[in-house]
Order: sequence, then structure tokens, then C-alpha cells
Amino acid sequence: MSSFKDVVGHKNIIKYISSAVQADAVSHAYILNGERGSGKRLLANLFAMSLQCQNRAEDGEACGKCQSCKQAQSGNQPDIIKVTHEKPNTISVDDIRTQVNNDIVIKPYSSKYKIYIIPEADLMSAQAQNALLKTIEEPPEYAVIMLLTENAEALLPTIRSRCVMMKLRNIKDQLVKKYLMEQMEIPDYKADVCVAFAQGNMGKAIMLATSEYFNEIKEEVVHLLRNIDEMNVSELMDAVKKCMTYKMEINDYLDMIAIWYRDVLIYKATKNVDRVVFSDQLRYIKARASKSSYEGIENILDAIEKAKARLKANVNFELTMELLLLTIKEN
Repeated sequence: MSSFKDVVGHKNIIKYISSAVQADAVSHAYILNGERGSGKRLLANLFAMSLQCQNRAEDGEACGKCQSCKQAQSGNQPDIIKVTHEKPNTISVDDIRTQVNNDIVIKPYSSKYKIYIIPEADLMSAQAQNALLKTIEEPPEYAVIMLLTENAEALLPTIRSRCVMMKLRNIKDQLVKKYLMEQMEIPDYKADVCVAFAQGNMGKAIMLATSEYFNEIKEEVVHLLRNIDEMNVSELMDAVKKCMTYKMEINDYLDMIAIWYRDVLIYKATKNVDRVVFSDQLRYIKARASKSSYEGIENILDAIEKAKARLKANVNFELTMELLLLTIKEN
């Protein structure tokens, strides 16, 4: 685990956390809100480690060497609890009662605080949120709860109003590129492509830079979107079946389709080629911009977001992708 000094971006959040730790003015509940790969877990883990550190620096930074820090780095700090859930798309009321409510009444084993980190907090059922709300309203003085979420709006307003909200913003492209090239030794041209697709998301940029599937997915998306106009129903169904190959990386696949159509939208509106991510496909981007209406492009971008939501809700994969490709073809 790195230190706050090693985190790229999020300086305002780090400054806030450091000040809270230094001043011993820690809230009982926080929401870290940001898209997948934005650094929520890293910041929560570093925050927790700093709070529990036995030899903390004056600036609030954890020492990284004491027993508590070593335990935190290995995932074995007894007073830092990571809440888990068995059901893939739901955090149940039993998960919250067992791992938080029934446990939080027990005092910390060896630290000043008892910290609960709840990843994917937006997956909590209404009952689970209501159960947690009672604890957030009347927590023990040693308790700190961190809710990590991609969609804070999915949390009850009563929970949001009782938590300190920390929104993770996109990181500047030049900082992401610098990290990829200097820390990961990614060549210049590949770093440019990863940065363009990551859209300010460091976790995604790192994942793309190390993914053996990235170029393959990109080529598949380009082939599909260049030829979808001429595809008949049978060929469209074959394309849907081919999407199954990328089922585990389907969000990246859908993001690439979205970036293609954002390129089309940007070029159609501005004729500015400098902002086009698929710069090597400019001829096809221009052709699509001249064929599709603004409304048609917006319909496609909306359909991509709906497809993501349906897949997250476990709607049939082939049916979801079929509806999306038909929408793209029609617009």
C-alpha cells in the first residue's frame, strides 16, 4: 500500500483527510463517491491506516512501519473491518446487521478507532440502509464508517445528510500519462491511447495499460462500428454472439462504443479533430457524423447507459446487447 504522497490527483480530498487526522476532528461517517477505478478503496485504506497509526507523522501521514500499519498493509488490522456480501448485486440487511451493527458495540481491540469500510455501498438494499442508518445516527465515539460508492444518489437522503461527502474527480490527463510512463514504463504512444480511453480515471488507465484484451477489444469495436450499417439481421446476431467473448470486460467494450459516438458528436458539433480519441478512424468518424442526427447520437449514448444498467441488474446478456446493436443500427 502506498502513502498519500504517492496518490496521483485528489489533492483536495487528501488535504481534508490530513487536516481531520491532525486535528483529531474525524467524522463518524463518510461517503467516498466516484466511478470504478477512481481510487475510492485506496483513499479509504490510507485514511484508515492513518487513523490507526501508532507513530503518525505531523502531517497526518501513517508511518507505514508500526504494528498497526503493517497489519493494515497485509489486511489483518483487527479494527479495520471490510464489509463483504455473498450475493453479487446486493448487500443485504443481514450483511449489515452481522458485520456492522452487531460488531460495532464491541470496543476496538488495539486502536483508538474501529473503522468499517463498505465497498459498493450503493448495492445496499433499502432494509440494509435503514439498519445502517440507526448506527450512523447513534454511533459509539470510536466508530468510523466509510461508504464507497459509484452512485451516491442510490443511498437514502437520510444517510447522505449524516455523512461527509467526498467526491472523487477525474485526474488531469497529463498526470495520468506521466504516471503510466514514469512508474509503469508504458511507451509514449500506448500511454496516449490509454489516457484517452481512461477519461481521467487512473485505475482504468492502469488496467488498460496492463490488459492483454485492450487492443483486441478496441479492434473488435472498431470493426463492428465501421460495418454495422451494412450488417443484415443474421450478421448482427453473429456480432451479439461475439460480444459474449468480452462478457467479463463488457463495461470496457461499452465504454469504447460510447467514446466512438462521443467522437462523432464532438466532430459533428465542432469539426475539431484534435479532440477525437479514435484519431486513426477519422474518415469513419466524419462519415458517421454526416449520416447521424444529433438526436440519433444521443439515442445511442442513452442506449449504452441503459445496457450497462441492465447488465448490472442481471438482465439477459444477449437480449441486452441485441437491443443496443439494433439501436445503433437504427440511428
